[in-house]
Parts: sequence; C-alpha cells; structure tokens
Amino acid sequence: MDGMHDLGGKQGFGTVRYTRDAPAFHASWEVRANSLYALAVRCGIFNMDEYRHAIERMEPRHYLAAGYYERSLTGMATLCVEKGLVTREELEQRAQGGFPLAAPSAAGRTNAMARESFKPGDRVRVRDEYVAGHVRMPAYIRGKAGIVIGDSPAYPFPDAHAHAIEAQDEPTYDVRFRSDDLWPSSSDHALVHVGVFQSYLERIT
Repeated sequence: MDGMHDLGGKQGFGTVRYTRDAPAFHASWEVRANSLYALAVRCGIFNMDEYRHAIERMEPRHYLAAGYYERSLTGMATLCVEKGLVTREELEQRAQGGFPLAAPSAAGRTNAMARESFKPGDRVRVRDEYVAGHVRMPAYIRGKAGIVIGDSPAYPFPDAHAHAIEAQDEPTYDVRFRSDDLWPSSSDHALVHVGVFQSYLERIT
C-alpha cells in the first residue's frame, strides 16, 4: 500500500534531524511498549509483518505526529483488538480517554505464480504493481531497472504473511539501482542497494 509510512525518496521533509549517541528510550512507557510487542511476536500472537502492516494502517496525521514507540504501541494495540485479546473500550478505560487505532486492513495476496531465480549480474525490473495490502517494496523502485548483486536467505512472502494467508518462503535479492534512474535530474550520482523479494522482480532480456 502507498501509505504515509513509505517516505523513501519523498521530497519536502527537510534535513534529517538526529542526535549523536542519543539514548534508545526517553521514557519508561517506551520500554514497556517495546517489550510488549516483542513478547507478542515471540508468543506467536502476531508476526512481524502483521505488526508492520498495523503501523502502516495508522491515520496519516497520527502517523506523522507520533513518535517511534507511539507507532509501535498503536500497531500492537490494533492487532490485539483485531485478534480478540482486548476491546477498544477496555483500552480507553485504562487510558482514561480516546485510544486511536489503525484503520482496517485490505486483503493480502499470495506469492507471484511465475517467479524466477536470479544470480549476480542479472538485469531485473521491479514489477509495476499497486497493492492495497502490505508490501515490502518501497514505492520509489516500482517499475525501475537494476542489477542483482546477491541474495539473502528465504523468508515468508510479506504480502501474504502480514494477512495470515499462505506465505511461501522466497529469497530477497540485493538489487543495485542508479540514483539517476530512480530520481532523474533530482539527485546526486550514487548507487542505491535495495533488498527486493523475488515476487517483486522480473527479468530484463
């Protein structure tokens, strides 16, 4: 889905602000929120792709205004409500006020039927597809061509895994793109490497 979370390559947000050697947590509730979501994944209540997709589904203004751990808490709470572990009313009673949750999910999709294996040096193109549900392909590489540099171990296809439907394992390929191809006349000359799942790729012959 082309949600507010997919900010790679977007313009107008200014310089990235950061603090050198900043602490990972700034309040005790952040530690608890981070621990709870990690525990939920370990216990099999939801998987990482479901968790990522729940954050992607946040209302755009809420997503941009929220910090990292508020997004984490929202995604976790949304999944707990959807899976029947707690009700929204119970959350609001504990919070003593409103508790915003993410929007409902669209349907997912299974692995691509026609998939090819690639090797270093192969020229590939990212499929020009628009997906309503979860997708791990950054929008800025959609339809773009690159060169395979290597691959990583197989993992369940996220577009299915995030929606609790059959997800076959497949590799991700390290694909190298030219910045001039990704953002013509709008970037410095550079090489950009992206991990791209097999189902997102097609061979350039």
